Amino acid sequence: MSETVLELKNVSIFQGDSMVLSDVNFEMKKGDFVYLIGKTGSGKSSFMKTLYGDLELTEGEGHIVDFNLRTLKENDIPFLRRRLGIVFQDFKLLPDRTVNSNLEFVLKATGWTDKNAISERIEKVLDKVAMKTKGFKFPHELSGGEQQRIAIARALLNDPELILADEPTGNLDPQTSIEVMEVLQEINKNGNTILMATHDYALLLRYPSKTLKRDENKVYEVVQRKATS
Repeated sequence: MSETVLELKNVSIFQGDSMVLSDVNFEMKKGDFVYLIGKTGSGKSSFMKTLYGDLELTEGEGHIVDFNLRTLKENDIPFLRRRLGIVFQDFKLLPDRTVNSNLEFVLKATGWTDKNAISERIEKVLDKVAMKTKGFKFPHELSGGEQQRIAIARALLNDPELILADEPTGNLDPQTSIEVMEVLQEINKNGNTILMATHDYALLLRYPSKTLKRDENKVYEVVQRKATS
């Protein structure tokens, strides 16, 4: 039986006093690739922020990688985030550090101390996103697609149980978006579980998978068949 990594029951999500989503019921299993689709500004980021502890869950039941979102304390949040990989639209790389130093910073911040283990882990995740030769470069020396590949590598560092990708192709041109999607598809095939928020319907047509649609303060599951090769 597949392991549940995310379950929401009768959840409402708020941004301040405004209700963004209501009556969300959703379950995600280990190995799934799920889209959260909706227009820009429709609450997808608020949904994601609730999952990684940036917004408090005050209504309904939510469990993510063995953490209860309703009873989540502030000092639990760093431990929750160590079990998640988070990919943002705007990359969020440190501009004054090389790629290797960006990744090393994250590992050291999450408790890694052995220099050899750190180097090996960095090499491994860069290889997964086909960026093994770019470790010495600074973010401004990379294209947008390359920066997002590094952001995906960063999300993989601590072998997360779930990757939350919030509009990972939002700042990229169509061809680069496809390249980044190919990376995400590949790491999903290798066993990583991914929830991806997007407003790009073209990606869903090209890479069909289980889809949640955000509309009128509700989230509906849209059944799509996997593309056959």
